[in-house]
Amino acid sequence: MRAVGWAQAFPIGGGVEAGRRWARKHLATLEWTKEATETVDDVVLTVSELITNAHVHAHSTAQVVLAWDNRCLNVYVSDNGPGVPMPQATDTTTPSGRGLSIVDAVADELHMHPSRHGKAVSACFHPPGRPDPHDTR
Repeated sequence: MRAVGWAQAFPIGGGVEAGRRWARKHLATLEWTKEATETVDDVVLTVSELITNAHVHAHSTAQVVLAWDNRCLNVYVSDNGPGVPMPQATDTTTPSGRGLSIVDAVADELHMHPSRHGKAVSACFHPPGRPDPHDTR
């Protein structure tokens, strides 16, 4: 098995847009993503939402890792904020607060990881052709 990965810090102020560009650039190097534009868009959306959460809620630089291990494209975002976030019930009357719910809906797996210096959120995306774990049929 050959794993590949990339890491980058995105400070508050311009980090979200830079994170989207950075993720899209690295995803383009993975052969399977050429036929998986929806998955690429979901990964880029996830990077954007998780960097935004680190900046807005933790007032922190976002440390982002993308890693492909031949099973899953892992998106791992950590920050210095306290507590572990949880997806909230969808409330269409507020202008924000749906980021983790969005990530939970598009990712194949979503996990929260507390750490001594903050927390991390990880999301896994399987390449096309694998069963959708959200499909309960």
